[in-house]
Amino acid sequence: MLGVFLAAAFTIGSTAFTDGGSIPAKFTCDAGQTSPSPALSWKDAPAGTKSFVLIMDDPDVPMPGGFTHWVLADIPASTKELPEGFQVGSVGVSANSGFRRPGYAGPCPPTGVHHYHFKLMALDVDTVGVAQGAPRADVDRAVAGHVLATAETIGLYQKQPK
Repeated sequence: MLGVFLAAAFTIGSTAFTDGGSIPAKFTCDAGQTSPSPALSWKDAPAGTKSFVLIMDDPDVPMPGGFTHWVLADIPASTKELPEGFQVGSVGVSANSGFRRPGYAGPCPPTGVHHYHFKLMALDVDTVGVAQGAPRADVDRAVAGHVLATAETIGLYQKQPK
């Protein structure tokens, strides 16, 4: 009988929260304007991966396309994690969040519980060719046709009462 080879699933996760669990307040606007990003790590990217793009967004915001909290492009394929408190310029190219500035922007929902999607795309190109501070739309156009696989984890958050 011939053996069947099953590729391991491409996954992303965080030590700060479980998939579908609550994001701790220290990573949100409840911790202030400069909240740190949670640590993220991933494994089992598909063969042929040359770089990654990370996008964090909130689809629960009542606006077309939701709200973008973080866009990081051109993460080298050798990278397997981003530390807590990621600093712009330490790896990859930081495109603008919905706040029109590069880097992580923590959850800050106006009302209710929101779902924050951390989506990591494995790409077949070394770079997507966007500049620091580029709008997310430029990144979305640049990755089109280059995504080998996508891994995603979702964290929940509800703003703390004052």
